Amino acid sequence: MSKLITLPFERPIADLEDQLEKLEAQPHPAPAAKDAIRKMRVQANRMKREVYEHLNAWEIVQVARHPQRPQTLDYLELIFDEFVELHGDKSFGDDRAILTGFAKIDDRKVMFVGQQKGRNLKERTEHNYGMAHPEGYRKALAKMQTAAKFRLPIICFIDTAGAYPGIGAEERGQAYQIALNLREMSRLPTPIICVVIGEGGSGGALGIGIGDHVSMLQFSYYSVISPEGCAGILWKHQKHADKAALALRFTATDLKPFGVIDEIIEEPLGGAHRNHRQMASHLKGSLVQTLRSLSKMSKAELLDHRYARFRCIGVFEEHAADGEGKGDDGEPLAG
Repeated sequence: MSKLITLPFERPIADLEDQLEKLEAQPHPAPAAKDAIRKMRVQANRMKREVYEHLNAWEIVQVARHPQRPQTLDYLELIFDEFVELHGDKSFGDDRAILTGFAKIDDRKVMFVGQQKGRNLKERTEHNYGMAHPEGYRKALAKMQTAAKFRLPIICFIDTAGAYPGIGAEERGQAYQIALNLREMSRLPTPIICVVIGEGGSGGALGIGIGDHVSMLQFSYYSVISPEGCAGILWKHQKHADKAALALRFTATDLKPFGVIDEIIEEPLGGAHRNHRQMASHLKGSLVQTLRSLSKMSKAELLDHRYARFRCIGVFEEHAADGEGKGDDGEPLAG
């Protein structure tokens, strides 16, 4: 991997790692230098652990968007075998923001659906920064229906800032297609696993996000709106994105108690961008275990479980102030 890009809150770690790299580059280090290297490694790991255990919501967004964070194509190479890509929606075209196809994980055949952003300008242009058009969601749904026909489990990787908001996408039925995907995914009679691997933004994420098991990587987010969009609406300026990120409660540790997700998949020390292979190993372990669990359920059990899962999402409290909503006799008012 090329030199690691440093996020603002990682600068003290980067400075220490630069010093460590210089010491390790010495051809014949003295015993004292070897001892200093060992101590510095321990200190660097301790610093990474302390920093990453106390990230705020906005810092987690920055990690989720890290340019070197593993993306869908990276995981396809590291986790899956024999990927055969399927193209097109049989109506308009092939949206490269969503990749679909047959794949194998260990010895189990699956249908894979994942959003790909791209890293350099050429890739991002090809994949439209991971923001799908209606034809992308049509393609995804068609392949999922094929999977259900042959009783293949479906694995969806979510990584998008949102569905593409352009005029052409709206004219071709963006909102309708996402809503249709929500309805149809809710009743597909085959196991569906959804994983937020980076950004899980708005309806663009939900369009492939209805599953029997929904998980998030430790430093990802899943939200009805981006923090910049929320800040623009509430505070009229994107400079308040950090405040919006905290208010939205969209991190993995926020969403698991609410029942929005079922599992938080641990990332390597310092984030997934530091060790792609280790992150892929953690993710593969979760996928294999979940596939094994869901494969034991009948079609009826799957659908009942999926329905109950989404009906139970959310935790809230409500109460009335003293005397509010009551009549003179202390009884609740009707209507």
